[in-house]
Amino acid sequence: MCVTDAYGFPKQHKGRKGTYLGYRTGDMVKVITPKGTFQGRIAIRSRPSFRLGKVDIHPKYMRRLHRVDGYEYH
Repeated sequence: MCVTDAYGFPKQHKGRKGTYLGYRTGDMVKVITPKGTFQGRIAIRSRPSFRLGKVDIHPKYMRRLHRVDGYEYH
């Protein structure tokens, strides 16, 4: 649902869906693929793969280490 002004015209875009397959943007995951092992924060995208740094990752290779909770971990 989008926010409208007094005349019914949209003021803002519709918000994006925050989760996909149980993962959220910012979740820390460990990825073990045939090409190597990666670890870090993921970004949710509109296609069935996630972004981890500059690498596209399929969810079947991912294991969640920590859910996003509003704090920043390094």
